[in-house]
Amino acid sequence: MLSSKELTQAGMPEEQAEVLARSQATLIDEKLATKRDLKELEARLTHDLKELETRMTLRLGSMMVVAVGVVAALVKLL
Repeated sequence: MLSSKELTQAGMPEEQAEVLARSQATLIDEKLATKRDLKELEARLTHDLKELETRMTLRLGSMMVVAVGVVAALVKLL
């Protein structure tokens, strides 16, 4: 990102340089992801995946318990 000082030294009028520098700063602050933003996203995704894994493990365990119960009941009936 160029500063207004660098732009004026390159020959741009001071007022235009300040507007351009401010608009660049706003664009970077509001529209671009920073390393911190990406780290926070990674942490949330990791947490969500672990939570999903736990739910799936519990669901699979429940299905296995039910299946074993059904097989045991069938064996008892036969």
